[in-house]
Amino acid sequence: MIDFILHFDDQLIWLIQNYGVWIYAMVFVVIFCETGLVIAPFLPGDSLLFLLGAFAATGHLDLPLILAIIAVAGILGDTTNYHIGKVIGPRIFRSENSRLFNKKYIQQTQEFYDTYGAKTLVIARFLPIIRTFAPFVAGIGSMNYQKFLFWNVAGALLWTFTFVIAGYIFGNIPFIKDNLTLLVLGIIAVSVVPALISYLRSSRKNS
Repeated sequence: MIDFILHFDDQLIWLIQNYGVWIYAMVFVVIFCETGLVIAPFLPGDSLLFLLGAFAATGHLDLPLILAIIAVAGILGDTTNYHIGKVIGPRIFRSENSRLFNKKYIQQTQEFYDTYGAKTLVIARFLPIIRTFAPFVAGIGSMNYQKFLFWNVAGALLWTFTFVIAGYIFGNIPFIKDNLTLLVLGIIAVSVVPALISYLRSSRKNS
């Protein structure tokens, strides 16, 4: 896994060269799983989009198609995650006495999304791990589906265009192109920092 991350750009170009148009199906599956399955938050997201944009600029990939595939995969992934949370959540949080699985948590989640739902769903797109769990929690809290769908689509489009177009414009600048591995690690690190800060603040409040 470490070797894959450190040579992510080499791995991707190898897949493009050896699988041709099937790379689009692979990208769809990866993005769908990363956003749609709570067991797969470890899959690449932001860095993958940037690299796909960079390879689209060199002609290895079709830019409009890759934008469409990623956006659709992200929208369907979050929608699936939402429905999983909505179906499984009430069954898990049935106990009135359980310290972990309590009905009041659903109510608290509902209140949180009623207040910050739009902001949360859009910002969460740019935060690894949180991106995977946000729609699941929205489903648990039974957030209004029309409201969820609107911000789900808005967040997916903003996330997709931000990273893919950034890769398309900047990914083939000589300095960046020669240091893609460092850039990928930098994107991963910067993406994780907000979640880490939030976790540390929460730990201090609870201690």
